[in-house]
Amino acid sequence: MQAFLCIRCSKICFFARLIVTLASPNLLTLEITQIKIWFFARLIVTLHPNSHFGTMENGKKPLLGLSLTELKEVARGLGMPAFTGGQIAKWLYTQHVRSIDEMTNISKNNRERLKEHYEIGCMDPIDCQRSKDGTIKYLFPVRTTSPAQRFVETVFIPDKERATLCVSCQVGCKMNCLFCQTGKQGWQGDLTVADILNQIYALPERERLTNIVFMGQGEPMDNLDNVLKATQILTADYAYAWSPKRITVSSVGVKNKLKRYLDESECHVAISMHSPIHEQREQLMPAEKAMRIEDVVALLKQYDFTHQRRCSFEYICFGGMNDSTMHAREMVKLLEGLECRVNLIRFHEIPSVSLPASDEKRMEVMRDYLTAHGVFTTIRASRGQDIFAACGLLSTARQSTATT
Repeated sequence: MQAFLCIRCSKICFFARLIVTLASPNLLTLEITQIKIWFFARLIVTLHPNSHFGTMENGKKPLLGLSLTELKEVARGLGMPAFTGGQIAKWLYTQHVRSIDEMTNISKNNRERLKEHYEIGCMDPIDCQRSKDGTIKYLFPVRTTSPAQRFVETVFIPDKERATLCVSCQVGCKMNCLFCQTGKQGWQGDLTVADILNQIYALPERERLTNIVFMGQGEPMDNLDNVLKATQILTADYAYAWSPKRITVSSVGVKNKLKRYLDESECHVAISMHSPIHEQREQLMPAEKAMRIEDVVALLKQYDFTHQRRCSFEYICFGGMNDSTMHAREMVKLLEGLECRVNLIRFHEIPSVSLPASDEKRMEVMRDYLTAHGVFTTIRASRGQDIFAACGLLSTARQSTATT
């Protein structure tokens, strides 16, 4: 791609320099002008609609997912004043317009120019399922680098005055956790920033949202650039202006990537633990081979979670496997000195996996032991199980297969 841009720039610069050389006898003026030519040639090629990945089917690029700085660059590249980028950002992230024509404080000529190369990038869900407990699961189309049409599932979870959206960041997942249906799908592509934000932008219940959790399909640390940029837009003053404490990003613990996330984001972090014992966690989660749970916890202990930022651990309970007092005791030792909480989760059966689910009594005993020993622990209410929207059940393998 870089070589392609250089070739394009070189062709533009060659002919422009030839014209300037013939017209300008002053050497200093010539050199300054040629520098300007190179800069604008580079800008033209970079902003050309065919020079970026992530274009829509009609060849236009989505505005959704661009930062304020990038929107200002788009405006300047199309011959508009830079402040137009700020106007576009407001129309996108505070007004949630569906078309460029709705940006009425931008001149008609500039809107037409913008429409030649860009569009909003909003894509409505193509299906939804409603649970008897009020949970709603949406199916969204996404624009990954895959040539095939792909989809992700997004779950809206209302709960009295709270409303949480569980968003996806990949089609499928590479982590292949034994207990997770998404992992059985395999990895089929990373979501763009526009894909991630579209799950919020096009959500019918968007105005009711109080919290967002990156706990849908995919491992957020495996698509970290786009996840970070999405959370930056969600918390930016020019965009959604959400507090970071309303956003939680989950991870199995990916070496180097987790540290970068902790350094660059102020959002909450949730770690998928599922066993405090290395050998057992490795059987459940292949990612344990690359970054042991002891190393994950050691890294977390370097950060301050005593104020607004929160650290939590997700723990699916399997009957007679990881729900004993011995496991609870090992968790207390492992987490000593770390300000955190633990969420115990019921296991939801998935096809071809013969893992037993823990019963309510054993989960309560584990919760009480952990809490009594200084690790605040809750049992998470299971939501949307009847529509396969509960923890570990999300998968779009069927839809992706049907469209290839």
